[in-house]
Amino acid sequence: MSKSDPASPDRVSPEQTHFVRDHCLCLASQRAARALSRRFDESFRGLGITSGQFSLLNALNRPAPPSIGSVADLLVMDRTSLTANLKPLQRDGLVRIESDPSDRRIRRLVLTEAGKQALTRAMPIWTDVHGEIDGVLASGGASGDMLRAGLAALL
Repeated sequence: MSKSDPASPDRVSPEQTHFVRDHCLCLASQRAARALSRRFDESFRGLGITSGQFSLLNALNRPAPPSIGSVADLLVMDRTSLTANLKPLQRDGLVRIESDPSDRRIRRLVLTEAGKQALTRAMPIWTDVHGEIDGVLASGGASGDMLRAGLAALL
């Protein structure tokens, strides 16, 4: 068999490709994440935020402003990506970045009053959509709690 022969052992067969398509947890989770994001994005569209921005606003809703590092850890993002995702929220006045008063090297993420209002408007939408998704999972014999537990085990 030559290298150009599709049945060559140094090539991935169509059967292997189909097996990966049907069994790969990474692919399945990526597809599900995109579908979930799309569903929430459509629901939040009227508020002018995305599902990722909702998650970020929610992560900032704390008694004291968190550091960039702690939010990046929570969201399992690198700091550069987090900073890029903060820019539209800053531009829209929903988030401010301030230096920590006790250590000027640490930057804190402040949810502004406008950010709190946006989160307040988004929460009932999230609750409704999340309930619908839990219902879909339950009708398939799964539960949101089982899914969250399984995904959390990977972190």
